[in-house]
This record gives sequence, C-alpha cells and structure tokens, in this order.
Amino acid sequence: MYKTILEFIRRNRLFLPGDRVIVALSGGADSVCLLVVLNECKDELGISLKAVHVHHGLRGREADRDSEYAKTLSQSLSLPFSCVHVDVTGYAREHRLSVEEAGRLLRYEVLENERLSFGGNKIAVAHHKDDQAETILHHLFRGTGLKGLGGIRPERDRIVRPLLSVGKTEILAYLEEKGISYCEDSTNAHTDYARNRIRGILLPAIKKEINQRAEDNIIHAGEMAAKADEYFEKQAEKFLKEWAVLKGDENGALRSIGVKTEGLILEEDIIRTYVLRAMIRLVSGSMKDISMTHVEGTKALLWAQSGRQIDLPGGRIALRSSDYLWIKNKMKNETVDNPNDILLPQVDFQVFPYKKGQEIPKNGYTKWFDYDKIKCALSVRYRQTGDYLTLTGGGRKTVKAFMIDEKIPREERGKIPLIADGSHVLWVIGYRISEYYKITDDTHTVIQMQLDGGKDNG
Repeated sequence: MYKTILEFIRRNRLFLPGDRVIVALSGGADSVCLLVVLNECKDELGISLKAVHVHHGLRGREADRDSEYAKTLSQSLSLPFSCVHVDVTGYAREHRLSVEEAGRLLRYEVLENERLSFGGNKIAVAHHKDDQAETILHHLFRGTGLKGLGGIRPERDRIVRPLLSVGKTEILAYLEEKGISYCEDSTNAHTDYARNRIRGILLPAIKKEINQRAEDNIIHAGEMAAKADEYFEKQAEKFLKEWAVLKGDENGALRSIGVKTEGLILEEDIIRTYVLRAMIRLVSGSMKDISMTHVEGTKALLWAQSGRQIDLPGGRIALRSSDYLWIKNKMKNETVDNPNDILLPQVDFQVFPYKKGQEIPKNGYTKWFDYDKIKCALSVRYRQTGDYLTLTGGGRKTVKAFMIDEKIPREERGKIPLIADGSHVLWVIGYRISEYYKITDDTHTVIQMQLDGGKDNG
C-alpha cells in the first residue's frame, strides 16, 4: 500500500521538495495511516510535517481521548504537534448551520491558521477511495453537475489527499500489519448524517445486491466526470477570451463582465452553462450560494427582452441588454429594472437546514420560505404582467387583483417591490407572502430573506 500511495503522490505532483505540510490528525484510522505513511516517505519526498488535531468540543471524554492519542502518536514520530479547541455547537447555533457543516468549516479554518503559523504550503487530509464513492453518490442524490460528480480532487486550494488511491480495507490492513493502534469515533456508526447512511446502509446494500465492485465503478465514473468538467471549463475560457467584455471600477477591480448574446446562443447548452458559471465566478470571486437554479435563470435571459434581470446571491445581478448578457456587481446607488426610478430594497438571502419546531420570525422585515419549492432564480423587482400569488387552499390570485382588493391606489401599485420565482410571487413586500412557499412540517431547507440588514421597513 505504501508504494501505491507514493506513486499516487508523484503522479499527481501533490508534493514538491521543500514543501511544509500540515497533517490533519483526528486520531481515527484514516488520519493515523496518513500521518504514518507521510512520515515514512518524508525524507524521500523532501517534505516537513506538522500534525494538527482539532478538538470540536463534542463527544466528551471520547474526544479528550482522541486528542491525547494524537499528541502521543505525534511525539512517538518526533513530529511537531498542535491541538486546537473549537466550539462547534456554539458556532452552528450562531451561524444557523448543522453541527456537521459547522465542524467542517471550523476544522479547515484551524488547519489554514496552523499552515500559516508553520510557514507551510500544503494541508494533507485523509480522504480515501471509500470517501470518494460516498461523496459522488451524496452529490448525485442532492443534485449536481459534472463538477460534483467528479467528487473529491487530489489537490485543491492547498488541500492534498494522498490516500485517494486506497480504500478503508487496505488502510486497516496496513495499520494491523504495522501494529499501530487508532481511535474509534462512535458517531461514525450513527445514521443521523446523510454520509453515514450512505456509508453504512446504502453502499453495502448496493455491493451486496447489485455489484461487488460498485465503489470502483462509481469512482471511475467520477473520474470521467471530472475530466469532462475540466474540458468544458477550458471551452468556456476560450469562449470568454473571444466574446467577453470586462469592466472595472475606479480601483481596477472587476465590476462586470458581459458577452454578446448572439455568440452564446449559438453554442451548445452545456457550453452556455459553463460560460455563465465562469462569468459569475469571475465577478463574485467564488460560487458560494450559487445553485443550478441561478445559472438556469441567468441562461433564460438570453432570450428575454432587453432590460430584464435577475438577482444573484452576494449582491450581484444578471442583466440582459440589447446585445449583451451581463453579470454585474449591483451598486447601492444604482437602480435597475425600475421604471419608476425608485431604489429597490436590498435583500439578504441565507439558506440553512430546517428543524421542526424552530420559531419562525414574525417581524415585517424577515421572512422564511421553503427553499426546495423554488424553481427559478429569485428576483427582487416590481410587478409584471402575469405575476400571481398562491392563496390558502391552493387557489391563485394575480398580483394586480390582490392590489386592487387591498385598495392600493393605481399610481402606487408599480412602486411596491416584490420577490418572485419566475411569475410566482413569494412576497409582496409590506403586504403578504404566498401560501405555497410557507414553512411546513415537510420543509427540509429554509431560505431566509431579510430587508436592508434587518430594518423594519416591510
């Protein structure tokens, strides 16, 4: 197994001579194997190592045992070691995240801080082949494109994964052969987390009932998807070099990017998707909170009338002009798609898991909606012909009829902002929300909308 890992490291150029590497050490079998193998080959690779253990403040004495074991193991290998304590539960509560997601974010934050203090340039984590198969299935079931189907990459943003070439069985056999102990995390047996259900229930059933080599086949499909994703990204890059127009602000930072619609319409649909994703990434700096719904909503603007737009997360908009489709940073002092020359309100969007019994905000400026019912990219705009609300019982009413029934003066109706999912209005701001998007016991994910940072103006 040692040779397999070393070959994988060299083939993917995960390390270069002189690299200083932080090794994430939980104390479990995978991370222990990672540390031991890297320690064995550090001289051959010309790298320096430091082990880092993150104590999540969960699992009580079991977590204390893990951190003590990680320290002892590191000392036995004569490697520098740090243990950093974090409050996962408090962070999850403060940021409205699941404990699993909060733990992941804090863990990588600690590893990055340790990398900087160590003068390091790589962080090694212990994902292996079985994790790869689980990740691909997890992304597939939640909904993803080729990038998600490509699974875990060997290297990304200084994070390297040297164990992706070996599976759990090989890891355990290696540790047994070496006579090296490790800690068992009791939560790995719980089925509260989706990944644990995939690992402990779904994959074993697939291997038993369908194909014993299912994991290898899933990973092979993921490798093909990753190659396809890389190819389409390169095609999008070529397209943008030929067709894109970039505009910066007074400091030279990219403020907007546009492409000629006539050129993009002629491309295959998948190329259009990759071009638009690349444009959003260039303006936003990342794809955080950008879903396929946002990309498809942006794509629909290619065939829309000039002046149509949709809002994107992070204060960006996609805008159709006469000949161009633009991705722009929305400035607070600019009005867009507003025939009345009145500034639309700023709306902050946040998506998080819903737990039954959570108290729903009752103020006028914060509303919760069922995120999974949203079909198009949301837009903050004024009313348009065909807009409608869903009423109690499932009936529909046009926004025009609603405003007439509310006795809103004709001259004021076009000045009332709303948030819409295509023509289906979620919220007539200052008045009411649609019954269709309300939180129910069947809700899994919430999208919170808050006006102007929480000012009571709606």
